[in-house]
Amino acid sequence: MERTLILVKPDGVQRGLMGEIIGRFERRGLKLIGMKFLQMTKALAEEHYAVHKGRPFYDALVEYITSGPIVAMVWEGNDAIAAARSTIGATKPSEAAPGSIRGEFGMEIGRNLVHGSDSPENGLLEAAIYFSEEELVSWSRATDSWIIE
Repeated sequence: MERTLILVKPDGVQRGLMGEIIGRFERRGLKLIGMKFLQMTKALAEEHYAVHKGRPFYDALVEYITSGPIVAMVWEGNDAIAAARSTIGATKPSEAAPGSIRGEFGMEIGRNLVHGSDSPENGLLEAAIYFSEEELVSWSRATDSWIIE
């Protein structure tokens, strides 16, 4: 089972899309194992986006992600990274597939609603920034046999 960190960014929260976005991952078949509603601090943003430090968009990214509350979630499933990323859509909303979150609700890269981990390794690392292992709930879903072979 892979894990992926998904963030509903401040624009998704402000636009009232939290439930819609969470529902997309549920309907996809991923299993929610952790969720928090929080105001991201500058220190947390700098830790999360450390890989981008020094890039031209870094300061604006930190300012944006700390501009309002976010929803941080960990989702689990077979091929969770690929499933989540196709559900989210391409980083640039105008290039995102129709029906994806960004393809349906996004207009600009700087307001693209959702973050999703880009690899299984980053899924684990990013999840650990927001959640301790004790905060993640391992559970069996009654529908798992209808989703997972």
